[in-house]
Amino acid sequence: MGRMARSCTQSVLKAVNYAMGMFGVAMILYAVWMLRVWLRDRDSHHTQTPWFTYTVLGFGVLMCLITCWGHVAAETASGCCLYIYMVLVFLVCVFEAAVTADVLLNDHWEEDFPEDPTENLDKLKDFIKNNFDICKWIGFTVVALQGMSILLGIILKALGPHALMYYESDDDYLPERVPLLKSYVPHQSYNVVSEQFGPTNRFSEFENQPL
Repeated sequence: MGRMARSCTQSVLKAVNYAMGMFGVAMILYAVWMLRVWLRDRDSHHTQTPWFTYTVLGFGVLMCLITCWGHVAAETASGCCLYIYMVLVFLVCVFEAAVTADVLLNDHWEEDFPEDPTENLDKLKDFIKNNFDICKWIGFTVVALQGMSILLGIILKALGPHALMYYESDDDYLPERVPLLKSYVPHQSYNVVSEQFGPTNRFSEFENQPL
């Protein structure tokens, strides 16, 4: 029963993790499009650094890296990997909550950010205002996925990793059937010596023979 629960939790965590990865890929594609437009029209922008584009690109790459780490954590069910994964997702949630609170509670939130030479930040702001319902549900979905990933990580940590499997082989090499990401402990052979018999003295045979 525990093995089945662990496998189901791993599968759900992988699915949630992949969904967050798709969000990161979408941000990377959006940043690449903005960077392409900026390189085409950079003469009119006085060659200023497009910080908003680089921020979106960096955040998308970060989400993809967290997704890769989350896949390893879900596959191995290792406590260390799960802890790091949950901490990274939690820090991303804190960052998103801080930015959202600043935008909602501060009427002059635009002054907290440097000027964007590409004006993509203003375009994004107008797009969110015109499509607020869709953007709201997208934001709720992303936050829900992040919360589910942390919860599933806690559950998987409580269930623990897979039981160590011992593989017997006549060769000194690892068999091909050993999974790559599972913990492998080689089989150790022991020589059982009966305490009933003491050590044999080879010289006693010569002592009993007549000269």
